[in-house]
Amino acid sequence: MITKSIKHLFAVCLVSCNIVAALTSCSDILESDSSRQVFDPELSQKTDSIYYALGIMQAMQQLADHYVFQGEVRGELVDTTHYTDTHLRQLADFSATTANRYDSAYVYYRVINNCNYYIAHRDTTLRTGATYVTRNEYAAVKAIRAWAYMQLARVYGRVPFYTEPLTQISQIDDNQYPELTMNEIVAQLAPDLEQYSGLPVPDFGGTFPSSSFIVPKKLFIPVDIVLGDLYLESGQYASAAQHYIVYLTRVATNNHTAFTETYRRSLFRQSSDDTDLPSDYDRTTNDRIAGQGWSSQIFLTVTTGYNDVITYIPMAEKSSQGATTLVPKMFGYDLYNSGGRTYIDEIQLTPSQTYIDLSDNSDFYYYSTQSTTTQTVINHAKIGDFRYNGSVNENRVGDEETGTVTRRVYKYIMGNIYLYRNTTVLLHLAEAFNRLGMYDAAFAILKDGINRSLINGDAAYISDQTRMLLQTTYPLLSTANLAKFDGSNAYYGVHGHGAGYTRDYNGAVYSPDLSPYQLDTVVTVKMADIAADFGVSVGTTKQDTINAVEDLLCDEYALEFAFEGTRFYDLCRLARHKNAAGLYGANFGGQWLARKLQYKQPAKDLTVEANWYLPFE
Repeated sequence: MITKSIKHLFAVCLVSCNIVAALTSCSDILESDSSRQVFDPELSQKTDSIYYALGIMQAMQQLADHYVFQGEVRGELVDTTHYTDTHLRQLADFSATTANRYDSAYVYYRVINNCNYYIAHRDTTLRTGATYVTRNEYAAVKAIRAWAYMQLARVYGRVPFYTEPLTQISQIDDNQYPELTMNEIVAQLAPDLEQYSGLPVPDFGGTFPSSSFIVPKKLFIPVDIVLGDLYLESGQYASAAQHYIVYLTRVATNNHTAFTETYRRSLFRQSSDDTDLPSDYDRTTNDRIAGQGWSSQIFLTVTTGYNDVITYIPMAEKSSQGATTLVPKMFGYDLYNSGGRTYIDEIQLTPSQTYIDLSDNSDFYYYSTQSTTTQTVINHAKIGDFRYNGSVNENRVGDEETGTVTRRVYKYIMGNIYLYRNTTVLLHLAEAFNRLGMYDAAFAILKDGINRSLINGDAAYISDQTRMLLQTTYPLLSTANLAKFDGSNAYYGVHGHGAGYTRDYNGAVYSPDLSPYQLDTVVTVKMADIAADFGVSVGTTKQDTINAVEDLLCDEYALEFAFEGTRFYDLCRLARHKNAAGLYGANFGGQWLARKLQYKQPAKDLTVEANWYLPFE
């Protein structure tokens, strides 16, 4: 039943449907080249819907800050400071009420209502020759609506659901919209989206202003990624994997993570004894650029064709250009200073000690000086993951031992909000593979990348069953698709983004056990950590291995996606996986999540799933 406050929320969405659809001022970054003023878009023509699509994008801009803060501040990778405002602090300690500035469902419903209006009115029969000109665009709008509902379910657990456009108050008064859970939302939306599987997103050609930095096709979310995530959230791992594979093999222009870390030989040869790097080696000062290569390829080059970003929300870099964002300021950068982008001292959100420890305590794999020519000897040292260098800007003041360290998050220096990257798809596929029992394929995505070594017998850690499945049921490496994974990027795993030489390739030649980063080795370490942390008896069964690999993936999510707005939802999803598996107890997932966040002294008992959600009234 719709309560009075929800009716008010829907009324706000109803009004905003017409406002957001209108063109904005001439300075807005989402302004069209056309001088035409459109306040009630005609959706019966082939080109008119571009104006309404821009309205949907503007609605997405309004939820950008909420997306980041709701998903990141409640995770364990971000800490508050003495400058943090009350609203963010309440999110962090789980004491937020409906009065919290960031407990706002209407920003998502505004997107949904705009999508509903478009879907109800767009003529999908329009053709140019045999081509239906609106099909990709229509599918993309349905995908955005599904994504917005998925976010609502992630934030609130159970939410009012409607698919008709709200244009009159009577629609709110005369209807009782059902309140659905994530699984129920998936059941409502996924079957309809299935008919659009394999479609690319629209790019609108040259419709967007030539002077803009906006990449039109990166404003939309591919249908198969949304379907994959919906199925992953609801524990339908086979369907999730199949849609991620459709994206990678039929939709993506880059079949792999587009970034491949440039291995700095100077770093690998720092060793004085050909065995290990010096024990006091400091990656943050000696070789910072190694991590910045990863960062610049992803977060500073959205407009180029070769980078990792699939979908992002473009925010204005200047306050005069349109919708602005508070996210950079909270993390230490003022984008809207009259003198240009500046550092600020009143940082409200900072990398947590948990994140710093995870980065610092990670092994790095490097060529020893014994292999400067042959490149066949790889060592490892606990000097940390270099993605930290590209994510965080450290400013050390005073003495190394007694001085202070100021940390600003570098990912938002351009102001853009990133929703999906190619790496997201790869790691979500790994998560689905793992829960399907293909933990070896999941680890391969971390270690060696997706390439023919996984099916030709070179990678001995891949089982015969997994080889068969990768060519049939999950045809990532079928005869039809294999050639798509033969490029240079095919021979690098995701963990190599920051951990150095994790792969078993010497050039294009597979050399088993070349790198010390091996499945049995790292899983054994992770199993020992789980046993020690939770006091459970960890065996050597397949389910024990699946749980350990899932924890490896959890660490990888942190190292790769820290501060991007996904962390708390990743934790909740993995915790639900663990509860459903029943290994180590029926509520092991709840205990696992609560332990990760216990240092925050949360106001609620986080072993209880109902307490993971923000209040919705």
